Amino acid sequence: MKEESMQIREMGIDDLAEVEDIEQDSFGDEAWSGTGFLTYLIRDDTLFLSAEENGEIVGYAGLLMVPEEADILNIAVRKDRRQSGIGTALMEELIRRAPEHGVVTIHLEVRESNAQAAALYEKEGFVRTGIRKDYYTNPRENAVTMTRTEVKK
Repeated sequence: MKEESMQIREMGIDDLAEVEDIEQDSFGDEAWSGTGFLTYLIRDDTLFLSAEENGEIVGYAGLLMVPEEADILNIAVRKDRRQSGIGTALMEELIRRAPEHGVVTIHLEVRESNAQAAALYEKEGFVRTGIRKDYYTNPRENAVTMTRTEVKK
């Protein structure tokens, strides 16, 4: 089974080319650049994880943290590896590691039309908390805000 060889670890600079490819393929015009990722990797208030399988990056996720709270900045899985548990594994690892950084509440935004992602977040204990009108561009769309509280070690 391929998932058995997957490792989730902190993202490194050497991961950026593959991460940027996944980001571009997943988010198109709204994709971050490698430089954008690098500016977050060098900060002390972020946690970025890479999912690696057979020497290739197949997904990634990132948190921006402030005392007791964090925002999921992005999470993406390579298109040919979606629906294989990688997104769930990345979310669970972010949630597992968050308390090590003093985080007890995690927030995120998701496109209203992205039912697949919203279902993953709900499965991981996030609840819908509101709507941000016209939050996304290309195409313009509302964001659903979601929060998970009582993140524990």
